[in-house]
Amino acid sequence: MPRVLIVEDDHAMAVALRDGFTYEGFEVDTAEDGERGLELARNGDTDLMILDLMLPKKSGLEVCKCLRDEGSSLPIIMLTARGQEIDKVLGLKLGADDYVTKPFSFMELRARVDAVLRRSAPDSGRPNGGVHEFGSFSVDLDHHIARKNGDEIALTPREFHLLNHFIAHRGEVVTRDELLDSVWGYDTIPFTRTVDTHIAKLRKKIEDDPSDPRLIVTVHRLGYKFVG
Repeated sequence: MPRVLIVEDDHAMAVALRDGFTYEGFEVDTAEDGERGLELARNGDTDLMILDLMLPKKSGLEVCKCLRDEGSSLPIIMLTARGQEIDKVLGLKLGADDYVTKPFSFMELRARVDAVLRRSAPDSGRPNGGVHEFGSFSVDLDHHIARKNGDEIALTPREFHLLNHFIAHRGEVVTRDELLDSVWGYDTIPFTRTVDTHIAKLRKKIEDDPSDPRLIVTVHRLGYKFVG
């Protein structure tokens, strides 16, 4: 079973989550502050991080940003006690794969964990397998490896799944709502600009000139088209 890292400073909640995932067969590590959580996440043994937003020493947003800036593709689900949309938008913008707003049921969180792990698996969303080349960019869908000008680049699970979806629908116009449904897997996220943010970050990694994209092009008022 996967190893889950729970970073939560509420001791009672951390224990409840640890016991719940242990009962479900997961291996579980815990941390009560952001610095310790970041340290454990960096050791490479974690398959998924459940990360509280409000933490001592280093916030969940800071931890998420640090990992993504370092090129980590570790799947991250953020927990927030706030219901404000800005927290959800910022967390996703910084590279979180999903979020759950407190209070929540354990089964809801477990379902989110399963969905994120499925999307982050090497063959998740694989359209045809093999290696696909688009100018200076190439992606090996069998081994979950992407390269630009021959150098390996780090894609987050979300970015890889976006790319897989685009390749599977190459030449087709894909709407933002379709991407939310297929890539995010939930129809509860009420802001399609999250898609635009992730597309912009993906373009910076794979396009020769992100300001003049040639692989993922915008179709005005409709969505995007992959034309690599």
